[in-house]
Amino acid sequence: MSQEFFARLRERAVQVHVEDHLRTRLERGDRLRVKLGLDPTAPDLHVGHLVVLDTLKMFQDEGHTVVVIIGDYTAMIGDPSGRSETRPMLRREQVEANAETYFRQIDLVLDRSLIEVRHNSEWLAAMTAADILRLMAKATLQQVLQREDFADRIKERHAIGAHEILYPFSQAYDSVAVQADVEIGGTDQLFNLLFGRDIQKAYGQEPQDVAVFPLLEGIDGVQKMSKSLGNSIGLTEPPAEIYGKVMSIPDGLIDTYGRLLLGAERRGVPAHPRDAKAHVALELVRRLHGDAAAQNAEDDFNVKFRKREIPQVREPYEKRPNDLVSLLVDTGIARSRNEARRLLEQGGVKINGEKANLDSPAPKTGDVVAARRRYIELK
Repeated sequence: MSQEFFARLRERAVQVHVEDHLRTRLERGDRLRVKLGLDPTAPDLHVGHLVVLDTLKMFQDEGHTVVVIIGDYTAMIGDPSGRSETRPMLRREQVEANAETYFRQIDLVLDRSLIEVRHNSEWLAAMTAADILRLMAKATLQQVLQREDFADRIKERHAIGAHEILYPFSQAYDSVAVQADVEIGGTDQLFNLLFGRDIQKAYGQEPQDVAVFPLLEGIDGVQKMSKSLGNSIGLTEPPAEIYGKVMSIPDGLIDTYGRLLLGAERRGVPAHPRDAKAHVALELVRRLHGDAAAQNAEDDFNVKFRKREIPQVREPYEKRPNDLVSLLVDTGIARSRNEARRLLEQGGVKINGEKANLDSPAPKTGDVVAARRRYIELK
Protein backbone atom coordinates (compact mmCIF):
# COMPACT_ATOMS: atom_id res chain seq x y z
CA MET A 1 0.00 0.00 0.00
CA SER A 2 2.87 2.39 0.85
CA GLN A 3 4.45 1.64 -2.53
CA GLU A 4 1.20 2.58 -4.24
CA PHE A 5 0.98 5.75 -2.14
CA PHE A 6 4.52 6.82 -3.05
CA ALA A 7 3.78 6.18 -6.73
CA ARG A 8 0.72 8.46 -6.55
CA LEU A 9 2.71 11.09 -4.71
CA ARG A 10 5.55 10.93 -7.21
CA GLU A 11 3.13 11.24 -10.10
CA ARG A 12 1.80 14.51 -8.68
CA ALA A 13 5.12 16.02 -7.61
CA VAL A 14 7.49 17.91 -9.88
CA GLN A 15 10.45 17.04 -7.64
CA VAL A 16 11.06 14.99 -4.49
CA HIS A 17 14.20 15.48 -2.42
CA VAL A 18 15.45 13.05 -1.15
CA GLU A 19 13.37 10.58 -3.15
CA ASP A 20 14.94 7.28 -2.03
CA HIS A 21 14.91 8.37 1.61
CA LEU A 22 11.22 9.29 1.58
CA ARG A 23 10.26 6.11 -0.29
CA THR A 24 12.13 3.98 2.27
CA ARG A 25 10.43 5.70 5.20
CA LEU A 26 6.99 5.24 3.68
CA GLU A 27 7.58 1.59 2.75
CA ARG A 28 8.72 0.65 6.25
CA GLY A 29 5.60 2.26 7.70
CA ASP A 30 7.03 5.33 9.44
CA ARG A 31 4.40 7.79 10.61
CA LEU A 32 5.58 11.16 9.35
CA ARG A 33 4.97 14.77 10.29
CA VAL A 34 4.07 16.52 7.02
CA LYS A 35 4.32 20.31 7.03
CA LEU A 36 2.66 22.97 4.91
CA GLY A 37 3.17 26.65 5.62
CA LEU A 38 0.59 29.25 4.56
CA ASP A 39 1.27 32.95 4.89
CA PRO A 40 -2.03 34.86 5.26
CA THR A 41 -1.03 37.79 3.04
CA ALA A 42 -4.54 37.93 1.52
CA PRO A 43 -7.94 37.03 3.00
CA ASP A 44 -8.71 34.08 0.76
CA LEU A 45 -7.13 30.96 -0.66
CA HIS A 46 -7.54 30.24 -4.36
CA VAL A 47 -8.03 26.99 -6.26
CA GLY A 48 -4.28 26.75 -6.91
CA HIS A 49 -3.95 25.89 -3.20
CA LEU A 50 -6.01 22.74 -3.83
CA VAL A 51 -2.90 21.14 -5.37
CA VAL A 52 -1.05 21.05 -2.05
CA LEU A 53 -4.16 20.65 0.12
CA ASP A 54 -5.13 17.52 -1.85
CA THR A 55 -1.61 16.18 -1.30
CA LEU A 56 -1.97 16.75 2.44
CA LYS A 57 -5.27 14.86 2.30
CA MET A 58 -3.42 11.92 0.74
CA PHE A 59 -0.97 11.91 3.65
CA GLN A 60 -3.79 12.34 6.16
CA ASP A 61 -5.69 9.36 4.72
CA GLU A 62 -2.52 7.24 5.11
CA GLY A 63 -2.36 8.02 8.83
CA HIS A 64 0.42 10.62 8.78
CA THR A 65 0.26 13.79 10.89
CA VAL A 66 -0.50 16.90 8.86
CA VAL A 67 0.97 20.08 10.35
CA VAL A 68 -0.42 23.31 8.88
CA ILE A 69 1.55 26.36 9.91
CA ILE A 70 -0.22 29.68 9.63
CA GLY A 71 2.61 32.11 9.01
CA ASP A 72 1.19 34.99 11.01
CA TYR A 73 4.74 36.15 11.79
CA THR A 74 6.42 35.51 8.44
CA ALA A 75 3.50 37.15 6.61
CA MET A 76 4.51 40.45 8.17
CA ILE A 77 7.95 40.08 6.55
CA GLY A 78 6.63 38.91 3.17
CA ASP A 79 7.89 35.93 1.18
CA PRO A 80 10.33 37.20 -1.49
CA SER A 81 9.86 34.04 -3.61
CA GLY A 82 9.23 34.99 -7.23
CA ARG A 83 9.10 38.70 -6.40
CA SER A 84 10.90 41.37 -8.41
CA GLU A 85 10.36 43.95 -5.66
CA THR A 86 9.97 44.13 -1.90
CA ARG A 87 6.50 43.28 -0.59
CA PRO A 88 4.85 45.90 1.63
CA MET A 89 5.00 44.90 5.29
CA LEU A 90 1.57 43.96 6.66
CA ARG A 91 0.13 45.06 9.98
CA ARG A 92 -0.57 42.33 12.53
CA GLU A 93 -4.29 43.19 12.41
CA GLN A 94 -4.37 42.51 8.66
CA VAL A 95 -2.57 39.21 9.08
CA GLU A 96 -4.86 38.02 11.89
CA ALA A 97 -8.00 38.90 9.92
CA ASN A 98 -6.71 37.03 6.87
CA ALA A 99 -5.73 33.99 8.92
CA GLU A 100 -9.27 33.66 10.30
CA THR A 101 -10.65 33.03 6.81
CA TYR A 102 -8.09 30.32 6.02
CA PHE A 103 -9.54 27.77 8.41
CA ARG A 104 -12.99 27.69 6.80
CA GLN A 105 -11.36 27.14 3.43
CA ILE A 106 -8.97 24.43 4.61
CA ASP A 107 -12.05 22.57 5.89
CA LEU A 108 -13.15 22.10 2.27
CA VAL A 109 -10.40 19.49 1.86
CA LEU A 110 -8.99 18.39 5.21
CA ASP A 111 -10.46 17.04 8.42
CA ARG A 112 -9.43 19.82 10.77
CA SER A 113 -9.86 17.62 13.83
CA LEU A 114 -6.94 15.56 12.55
CA ILE A 115 -4.69 18.52 11.69
CA GLU A 116 -2.07 20.01 13.94
CA VAL A 117 -2.53 23.75 13.37
CA ARG A 118 0.27 26.03 14.55
CA HIS A 119 1.06 29.73 14.23
CA ASN A 120 4.72 30.52 13.76
CA SER A 121 4.42 33.53 16.05
CA GLU A 122 4.41 30.89 18.83
CA TRP A 123 8.19 30.55 18.50
CA LEU A 124 9.35 33.39 16.24
CA ALA A 125 7.76 36.22 18.23
CA ALA A 126 9.33 34.85 21.41
CA MET A 127 12.87 34.96 20.00
CA THR A 128 15.32 37.38 21.57
CA ALA A 129 17.87 39.30 19.53
CA ALA A 130 20.45 36.74 20.64
CA ASP A 131 18.23 33.88 19.40
CA ILE A 132 17.88 35.54 15.99
CA LEU A 133 21.63 36.09 15.74
CA ARG A 134 22.27 32.43 16.55
CA LEU A 135 19.72 31.39 13.90
CA MET A 136 21.25 33.59 11.21
CA ALA A 137 24.71 32.30 12.07
CA LYS A 138 23.60 28.85 10.83
CA ALA A 139 24.02 29.90 7.17
CA THR A 140 25.89 32.43 5.07
CA LEU A 141 24.70 35.49 3.23
CA GLN A 142 26.00 33.92 0.01
CA GLN A 143 23.66 30.94 0.52
CA VAL A 144 20.66 33.24 0.79
CA LEU A 145 21.60 35.55 -2.06
CA GLN A 146 22.08 32.68 -4.49
CA ARG A 147 18.30 32.18 -4.64
CA GLU A 148 16.99 33.11 -8.08
CA ASP A 149 14.72 35.99 -7.08
CA PHE A 150 17.43 37.77 -5.07
CA ALA A 151 20.04 37.11 -7.76
CA ASP A 152 17.73 38.58 -10.42
CA ARG A 153 17.03 41.66 -8.34
CA ILE A 154 20.74 42.25 -7.73
CA LYS A 155 21.44 41.85 -11.45
CA GLU A 156 18.67 44.30 -12.34
CA ARG A 157 19.66 46.67 -9.54
CA HIS A 158 16.33 46.37 -7.77
CA ALA A 159 16.26 46.88 -4.03
CA ILE A 160 16.32 43.99 -1.56
CA GLY A 161 15.00 44.94 1.86
CA ALA A 162 17.35 43.91 4.68
CA HIS A 163 14.37 42.37 6.47
CA GLU A 164 13.73 40.05 3.50
CA ILE A 165 16.94 38.16 4.30
CA LEU A 166 15.25 37.04 7.51
CA TYR A 167 12.37 35.33 5.68
CA PRO A 168 14.07 32.05 4.60
CA PHE A 169 15.64 31.72 8.07
CA SER A 170 12.25 32.17 9.74
CA GLN A 171 10.44 29.70 7.46
CA ALA A 172 13.26 27.20 7.90
CA TYR A 173 13.07 27.50 11.67
CA ASP A 174 9.40 26.55 11.47
CA SER A 175 10.59 23.08 10.42
CA VAL A 176 12.86 22.95 13.45
CA ALA A 177 10.07 24.04 15.79
CA VAL A 178 7.58 21.39 14.61
CA GLN A 179 10.22 18.71 13.83
CA ALA A 180 8.97 18.24 10.27
CA ASP A 181 9.76 14.98 8.46
CA VAL A 182 8.38 16.19 5.12
CA GLU A 183 7.56 19.66 3.80
CA ILE A 184 5.51 20.31 0.69
CA GLY A 185 4.90 23.43 -1.39
CA GLY A 186 4.78 24.87 -4.87
CA THR A 187 7.81 24.88 -7.14
CA ASP A 188 8.45 28.52 -6.23
CA GLN A 189 9.13 27.37 -2.66
CA LEU A 190 11.95 24.94 -3.51
CA PHE A 191 14.74 27.16 -2.16
CA ASN A 192 12.90 27.84 1.11
CA LEU A 193 12.13 24.14 1.64
CA LEU A 194 15.69 22.99 0.91
CA PHE A 195 17.01 25.76 3.16
CA GLY A 196 14.85 24.26 5.90
CA ARG A 197 16.89 21.05 5.56
CA ASP A 198 20.11 22.99 6.16
CA ILE A 199 18.77 24.73 9.24
CA GLN A 200 17.39 21.48 10.69
CA LYS A 201 20.81 19.87 10.28
CA ALA A 202 22.43 22.88 11.96
CA TYR A 203 20.10 22.34 14.95
CA GLY A 204 20.91 18.62 15.13
CA GLN A 205 17.69 17.32 13.54
CA GLU A 206 17.33 14.85 10.70
CA PRO A 207 16.58 17.01 7.64
CA GLN A 208 13.09 16.93 6.20
CA ASP A 209 12.33 15.44 2.81
CA VAL A 210 10.86 17.92 0.34
CA ALA A 211 8.20 17.56 -2.36
CA VAL A 212 7.24 20.43 -4.65
CA PHE A 213 4.17 20.55 -6.88
CA PRO A 214 3.12 22.45 -10.00
CA LEU A 215 1.93 26.03 -9.77
CA LEU A 216 -1.46 26.52 -11.36
CA GLU A 217 -1.46 29.28 -13.94
CA GLY A 218 -4.04 31.99 -13.50
CA ILE A 219 -7.06 32.49 -15.72
CA ASP A 220 -4.99 34.86 -17.88
CA GLY A 221 -2.84 31.87 -18.88
CA VAL A 222 0.32 33.92 -18.38
CA GLN A 223 1.35 34.17 -14.75
CA LYS A 224 0.89 31.89 -11.76
CA MET A 225 -2.45 32.21 -10.02
CA SER A 226 -2.37 35.07 -7.53
CA LYS A 227 -5.01 37.28 -5.97
CA SER A 228 -2.65 40.24 -6.22
CA LEU A 229 -2.48 39.77 -10.00
CA GLY A 230 -6.25 39.58 -10.36
CA ASN A 231 -6.08 36.23 -12.18
CA SER A 232 -7.26 33.87 -9.45
CA ILE A 233 -10.35 31.78 -8.67
CA GLY A 234 -11.11 32.03 -4.96
CA LEU A 235 -12.21 28.92 -3.09
CA THR A 236 -15.15 30.79 -1.60
CA GLU A 237 -16.20 32.81 -4.64
CA PRO A 238 -19.85 32.46 -5.73
CA PRO A 239 -20.56 29.39 -7.90
CA ALA A 240 -21.43 31.43 -11.00
CA GLU A 241 -18.18 33.38 -10.66
CA ILE A 242 -16.10 30.20 -10.45
CA TYR A 243 -17.91 28.61 -13.39
CA GLY A 244 -17.51 31.68 -15.57
CA LYS A 245 -13.83 32.11 -14.76
CA VAL A 246 -13.05 28.51 -15.73
CA MET A 247 -14.89 29.05 -19.00
CA SER A 248 -12.69 32.10 -19.66
CA ILE A 249 -9.30 30.35 -19.41
CA PRO A 250 -7.25 29.72 -22.57
CA ASP A 251 -8.03 26.38 -24.23
CA GLY A 252 -4.49 25.13 -23.71
CA LEU A 253 -4.86 25.26 -19.92
CA ILE A 254 -7.92 23.09 -19.52
CA ASP A 255 -6.08 19.77 -19.26
CA THR A 256 -3.84 21.22 -16.54
CA TYR A 257 -6.84 22.53 -14.59
CA GLY A 258 -8.60 19.18 -14.86
CA ARG A 259 -5.51 17.19 -13.87
CA LEU A 260 -4.53 19.35 -10.89
CA LEU A 261 -7.96 20.25 -9.50
CA LEU A 262 -10.25 17.31 -10.17
CA GLY A 263 -8.24 14.10 -10.02
CA ALA A 264 -10.61 11.20 -10.66
CA GLU A 265 -13.28 13.52 -12.06
CA ARG A 266 -11.07 14.07 -15.12
CA ARG A 267 -12.37 10.81 -16.55
CA GLY A 268 -14.76 11.39 -19.39
CA VAL A 269 -13.60 14.94 -20.17
CA PRO A 270 -14.83 15.79 -23.69
CA ALA A 271 -12.28 16.38 -26.44
CA HIS A 272 -13.64 19.72 -27.65
CA PRO A 273 -12.03 22.56 -25.61
CA ARG A 274 -15.31 24.39 -24.93
CA ASP A 275 -17.03 21.22 -23.76
CA ALA A 276 -13.95 20.26 -21.74
CA LYS A 277 -14.02 23.62 -19.98
CA ALA A 278 -17.72 23.23 -19.26
CA HIS A 279 -17.00 19.81 -17.70
CA VAL A 280 -14.18 21.12 -15.52
CA ALA A 281 -16.17 24.21 -14.54
CA LEU A 282 -19.15 22.09 -13.50
CA GLU A 283 -17.08 19.60 -11.51
CA LEU A 284 -15.04 22.30 -9.78
CA VAL A 285 -18.17 24.14 -8.65
CA ARG A 286 -19.66 20.80 -7.59
CA ARG A 287 -16.58 20.08 -5.52
CA LEU A 288 -16.63 23.46 -3.76
CA HIS A 289 -20.37 24.20 -3.51
CA GLY A 290 -22.33 21.00 -4.17
CA ASP A 291 -24.57 19.55 -6.89
CA ALA A 292 -27.36 22.13 -6.87
CA ALA A 293 -25.02 25.09 -7.00
CA ALA A 294 -23.09 23.51 -9.87
CA GLN A 295 -26.22 22.95 -11.95
CA ASN A 296 -27.47 26.47 -11.26
CA ALA A 297 -24.09 27.94 -12.25
CA GLU A 298 -24.11 25.99 -15.51
CA ASP A 299 -27.69 27.06 -16.31
CA ASP A 300 -26.87 30.67 -15.47
CA PHE A 301 -23.83 30.64 -17.76
CA ASN A 302 -25.79 29.10 -20.62
CA VAL A 303 -28.47 31.76 -20.38
CA LYS A 304 -26.06 34.67 -20.17
CA PHE A 305 -23.40 33.60 -22.63
CA ARG A 306 -24.16 30.56 -24.78
CA LYS A 307 -27.58 31.90 -25.71
CA ARG A 308 -26.21 35.44 -25.94
CA GLU A 309 -28.99 36.79 -23.75
CA ILE A 310 -28.66 39.72 -21.37
CA PRO A 311 -30.79 38.81 -18.35
CA GLN A 312 -33.82 40.87 -17.49
CA VAL A 313 -32.66 41.18 -13.89
CA ARG A 314 -30.07 43.95 -13.84
CA GLU A 315 -28.60 46.03 -11.05
CA PRO A 316 -29.66 49.68 -11.30
CA TYR A 317 -26.94 52.31 -10.97
CA GLU A 318 -28.05 55.91 -10.59
CA LYS A 319 -24.75 57.74 -10.25
CA ARG A 320 -22.84 59.43 -13.07
CA PRO A 321 -19.36 57.89 -13.09
CA ASN A 322 -16.46 59.98 -14.38
CA ASP A 323 -14.97 56.91 -16.02
CA LEU A 324 -15.46 53.17 -16.35
CA VAL A 325 -12.76 52.36 -13.78
CA SER A 326 -14.64 54.38 -11.14
CA LEU A 327 -17.88 52.52 -11.90
CA LEU A 328 -16.20 49.12 -11.54
CA VAL A 329 -14.76 50.05 -8.15
CA ASP A 330 -17.93 51.78 -6.89
CA THR A 331 -20.11 48.75 -7.70
CA GLY A 332 -17.66 46.33 -6.06
CA ILE A 333 -16.91 44.50 -9.30
CA ALA A 334 -13.27 45.42 -8.70
CA ARG A 335 -11.72 45.98 -5.30
CA SER A 336 -9.29 48.67 -6.46
CA ARG A 337 -8.61 50.90 -9.43
CA ASN A 338 -5.60 48.76 -10.34
CA GLU A 339 -7.77 45.63 -10.38
CA ALA A 340 -10.37 47.45 -12.50
CA ARG A 341 -7.71 48.45 -15.02
CA ARG A 342 -6.43 44.86 -15.22
CA LEU A 343 -9.98 43.64 -15.81
CA LEU A 344 -10.36 46.09 -18.70
CA GLU A 345 -6.95 45.21 -20.15
CA GLN A 346 -7.91 41.51 -20.09
CA GLY A 347 -11.15 42.16 -22.00
CA GLY A 348 -13.34 41.27 -19.04
CA VAL A 349 -15.75 44.21 -19.34
CA LYS A 350 -18.48 44.83 -21.92
CA ILE A 351 -20.76 47.80 -22.54
CA ASN A 352 -23.99 46.83 -24.32
CA GLY A 353 -22.38 43.59 -25.43
CA GLU A 354 -19.22 45.18 -26.85
CA LYS A 355 -15.80 44.76 -25.23
CA ALA A 356 -14.61 47.85 -23.39
CA ASN A 357 -11.07 48.99 -22.70
CA LEU A 358 -9.21 51.68 -20.77
CA ASP A 359 -9.95 54.23 -23.47
CA SER A 360 -13.70 53.60 -23.54
CA PRO A 361 -15.83 56.62 -22.56
CA ALA A 362 -17.79 56.62 -19.33
CA PRO A 363 -21.09 54.75 -19.76
CA LYS A 364 -24.25 56.83 -20.03
CA THR A 365 -27.90 56.44 -19.11
CA GLY A 366 -29.38 53.24 -20.55
CA ASP A 367 -26.05 51.48 -20.99
CA VAL A 368 -25.57 47.98 -19.54
CA VAL A 369 -22.10 47.24 -18.20
CA ALA A 370 -21.32 43.51 -17.89
CA ALA A 371 -18.36 42.16 -15.93
CA ARG A 372 -17.77 39.10 -13.78
CA ARG A 373 -21.29 37.78 -14.31
CA ARG A 374 -22.87 41.03 -13.09
CA TYR A 375 -25.00 43.42 -15.18
CA ILE A 376 -25.14 47.07 -14.19
CA GLU A 377 -27.74 49.28 -15.90
CA LEU A 378 -27.24 53.04 -15.69
CA LYS A 379 -30.47 54.82 -14.78
